[in-house]
Amino acid sequence: MAFFNSSTLDSPIEYLKGVGPIKAEILKEEAKIFKFKDLIEDFPFRYVDKTNFYLIKDITQDGITIQLKGTLVSFEKIKGKNNRHRLVGLFKDSSGFMELVWFQSVKFLEKSLKPHHEYTIYGRISIYDGKKSMVHPEMELTSERLDKKGNAFQPVYHSTDKLNARGLDSKNRRKLIQRLFEKLGKQDFPENLPEYITKKMRLASRHDAYKWIHFPENIEQKQWATQRLKFEEFFFLQLKLLTTKIVRKSKLKGAVFQHIGQKFNEFYHNKLNFELTGAQKRVLKEIRHNTGSGIQMNRLLQGDVGSGKTIVGLMSMLIALDNGFQACLMAPTEILAQQHFRSITDSLEGMNIKVAFLSGTVKGKKRQSLLDDLKDGKIDILIGTHALIEDPVVFKNLGLAITDEQHRFGVAQRSKLWQKNKNVVPHILVMTATPIPRTLAMTVYGDLDVSVIDELPPGRKEIQTLHKREKDRSRVIEFMHKQIARGRQIYVVFPLIEESAKLDLKNLNDGYERLLHYFPRPDFQMSIVHGRMKSKDKDLEMQRFVEGKTQIMVATTVIEVGVNVPNASVMIIENTERFGLSQLHQLRGRVGRGGEQSFCLLMSSDKLSKDAKERIQTMVRTTNGFEIAEADMNLRGPGNMQGTQQSGVLDFKLINLVQDTGIIETARNLAQKIIDTDPNLEHPSNIRLKRYLERMKHKIKDWGRIS
Repeated sequence: MAFFNSSTLDSPIEYLKGVGPIKAEILKEEAKIFKFKDLIEDFPFRYVDKTNFYLIKDITQDGITIQLKGTLVSFEKIKGKNNRHRLVGLFKDSSGFMELVWFQSVKFLEKSLKPHHEYTIYGRISIYDGKKSMVHPEMELTSERLDKKGNAFQPVYHSTDKLNARGLDSKNRRKLIQRLFEKLGKQDFPENLPEYITKKMRLASRHDAYKWIHFPENIEQKQWATQRLKFEEFFFLQLKLLTTKIVRKSKLKGAVFQHIGQKFNEFYHNKLNFELTGAQKRVLKEIRHNTGSGIQMNRLLQGDVGSGKTIVGLMSMLIALDNGFQACLMAPTEILAQQHFRSITDSLEGMNIKVAFLSGTVKGKKRQSLLDDLKDGKIDILIGTHALIEDPVVFKNLGLAITDEQHRFGVAQRSKLWQKNKNVVPHILVMTATPIPRTLAMTVYGDLDVSVIDELPPGRKEIQTLHKREKDRSRVIEFMHKQIARGRQIYVVFPLIEESAKLDLKNLNDGYERLLHYFPRPDFQMSIVHGRMKSKDKDLEMQRFVEGKTQIMVATTVIEVGVNVPNASVMIIENTERFGLSQLHQLRGRVGRGGEQSFCLLMSSDKLSKDAKERIQTMVRTTNGFEIAEADMNLRGPGNMQGTQQSGVLDFKLINLVQDTGIIETARNLAQKIIDTDPNLEHPSNIRLKRYLERMKHKIKDWGRIS
């Protein structure tokens, strides 16, 4: 991502001595290294401490990764099963002998290894029956060691079998990079940060940072280099997102909602039968300010399950209606869209507001009549699935578009909502019940306005979460009977993961049959729902449970989002160890929606991995969605969190969103301060920043855009 002021660094990689056209093709294909500068930016993923050597006799622990110095006595090629060969070498030092083994790149190694020569080797030790060996060690002739000039830390680069087979393994890449640095000087790494930032942050120069990231002479140089390059990476991303936000706000004029009118006031004073929380009132004020400014709103609304996001969305739509505009709400599934339609229709009963529903199941004359009414302005609020963004759907005057669980829609899908009003750009509000950790939100949604509903409505009791094992099954069944006797309903959820779909469906059906034994008909009624059922059958079963005709809903995660049954007070999750934290939290949020005490029982096997134990302990410890999201990111990393794959968040070269929170916060705050005081980066002290952003505008991804 960096800018270099050097024709040398822009040279094709094949022109570097030691590469040539054949190796260049492998580098391009396997490592995305096309030019000299790409090689410079292929950073090490770890370092070997070259000051520390073991003796063979001192190795006592299996599985440790160590460095030794000694002689490769001999090696031989041995034929194994399926005609595959392995290479076995004998290695000795002053204290004893050990075996070296290679299963890959045998032909290449057979030609390149030199018996009776002294090597420095590095790798993982295996001890079996007292015999010590090292599989696929890194080998370096002591006479050719790069660190003999004093480098204590040797860089190690990601490699592949193809790279290794062509002599482009980590060791030889080090040689290429060292050869390249011999050609380069400080002038090839022009400074892109103003002096006031490098002094304030005590940052290394760019030349030193790039040199030291590859060849640090000590731990301090390695730390200086990573701090400088990590700061630069995140700082310029933030600067790009914040300048994008300013450009968007200056260019995109939104519909002006000038006043709060009769529809909003009638609903607030006559229909709203509970007091809004302080958080809901705060978010409504933020939305009111945005929509009245004449600048298009692009706001993310985060709120935990049951926090009351939908009522905030509804009241925002009423503001649009009061100002002569239409509004729409798009949900990712038919079930969730239907639920929104029912709850909003019920909430607006008796008011002169036309609410309509549109999905793929609405067809023929009914669909055409709806589209005609929408175009004529006879429909005030349209609720539905992605059918809303299809070309035949034309609004008379769309002023506000709300997307629920927006991460489930692609960017191209969401952007179509912008095009539904030809006169002004509709305001955009996206809602999510998937809490996003702060560092991830700054990255993925860095150019948005963000609102958070961080309190639950009064009267809601915290869900009691308990971890149970198979030995507790009889007491769990007894507990279920007691809850049903009190008139409550129960979810029993099984995993359904595509790779194990047949096994999972068997588990679900077996679980259903087992529950029938404990809850026989006709005294008890059960629904069963999974994603492979026809939509019509699934909706029928769901509706039976919603209406209280069945006491137990046996389901897969299709009920994770969007089912609202206040009478359901127990969530039992089978095989809890197979669910992620975010999914567990969403499932738990299906209960606790009424005034009764609710429970979530996490059923698991006795043998649990360390991660599974930590996930279950987190669920038992807290119901705070943001705390759970942080724990989820710490366990899985940011790239596996719901919806982040499409955001580009995995493109960081050095920054780690879990470990580097200090640098992230500092970079964000400094970028914000600069933009607040010099939004167009016109001050002489910021000219470097402006020029660098202009050069890099196509290379720094616009991750924040949601619509």
